[in-house]
Amino acid sequence: MRVGKIEKLEIGSMVAEGKCVARYEDKVVFVDLVAPGDIVDVLVTKQKKNFLEATPVFFHQYSSQREKPFCIHFGICGGCKWQHLNYQAQLKYKEQQVVDSLERLGKLSLLNIQPILASSKTIFYRNKLEFTFSNHRWLTIEEIESKEQIVNKNALGFHIPKRFDKIIDVLTCHLQPDPSNAIRLFVKDQAEQLSISFFDLKKQEGVLRNLLIRTSNTGGVMVIVQFFQDHPQREKLLNLIRAQFPQITSLYYIINPKKNETFHDIETHLYYGEPHLIEQMEDLKFRIGPKSFFQTNSDQAYQLYSIVRQLADIKSDEVVYDLYTGTGTIALFLARHAKKVVGLEYVEMAVDDAKANAAFNRVGNASFIAGDIKDLLTTKFIEEYGRPAIIITDPPRSGMHPDVVKALLAIRPARIVYVSCNPATQARDLSLMNDCYTIKVVQPVDMFPHTHHVENVVLMELKN
Repeated sequence: MRVGKIEKLEIGSMVAEGKCVARYEDKVVFVDLVAPGDIVDVLVTKQKKNFLEATPVFFHQYSSQREKPFCIHFGICGGCKWQHLNYQAQLKYKEQQVVDSLERLGKLSLLNIQPILASSKTIFYRNKLEFTFSNHRWLTIEEIESKEQIVNKNALGFHIPKRFDKIIDVLTCHLQPDPSNAIRLFVKDQAEQLSISFFDLKKQEGVLRNLLIRTSNTGGVMVIVQFFQDHPQREKLLNLIRAQFPQITSLYYIINPKKNETFHDIETHLYYGEPHLIEQMEDLKFRIGPKSFFQTNSDQAYQLYSIVRQLADIKSDEVVYDLYTGTGTIALFLARHAKKVVGLEYVEMAVDDAKANAAFNRVGNASFIAGDIKDLLTTKFIEEYGRPAIIITDPPRSGMHPDVVKALLAIRPARIVYVSCNPATQARDLSLMNDCYTIKVVQPVDMFPHTHHVENVVLMELKN
């Protein structure tokens, strides 16, 4: 018998992916946008043999951990799904996520779990946002129920979760500081006045497809307008943006006729200003171009790198390897304390950025090599670059390849500092090294307030 609506369901604990869990008869029920302690009526959206998925439709009792969401788009936009939880509760569940992953999934004994490091900013903390143009925006329930004909369906905002073709028209976003909101609203308004069509994500036709805004902690602002095809009014739109926002230091445009918005293989055109932004950490300066990767929470990235530096405890005669180095930010941050730092990264373009940043900062003891990490870590490589006393590893969400883990166990550095954005895959990798290494410190870090995502840093030391 299928279940439609469940009344007065008492919400239990927070579980994976930011959902809460409850029980109904003999089934587990996963519910979004609720908090432990809520009592709610829910509508079942998916039914499987052993579990249900549901969404709340009426609240009988609110959890003491709740607070009023600050964004008018909460519940539709998937960007800040934990706004309804007070920040201390968010930190508690993120810290618990780390503990559960390492203890339950990894079967690891944790000796020194530090309290999670909170973010100093809980809103306006991102330095990069990407907005999508669409000519078929997501309609609100009120608009649908009114049955009135909607003439203007243009949107400039974010994808609805699990719907590639539906975009919410964002009025105010609390993720990026000024002038981000003003730029987005102005670009949308001027594009409509100039009759430049918004992209149709299903039909793959139209002109405007993406707007990217980057800000830096030194005051720079980069704007990138992405077109599916060129348009006679393109130059006028760019001139209007430049005139309205003199604080923009880099204005780019891109013509991208592909079937996706990625532009790493597409030429970028500098229309006005400087080719780079500058991010600064201590006395290091990092040049950020339109295609560069950089941590999106600059303030918290500095805290994260400081933790890595402290745990690594580098001596001046030690060689350090930085795996998955990206644009070399951690490697350069550590270089002054080491004899030599070697960064390994499989994205060649990122390695080019790392080398440029090393030269820009006059760091002469850092080398950067492009290639698949599992193929680079050979005996010949170690003979050429030196045996590392310390290895820093910061892999993608999928974690390290098993061959990389085997290579680390063969190299046997005295210390490994493992930085992860996914405690589950981190736990898997750590368990593979548990026979040879002792976990000394576990330090969770909150990089993304109001989301379930958590960063985690683990220090391992070689057993005697």
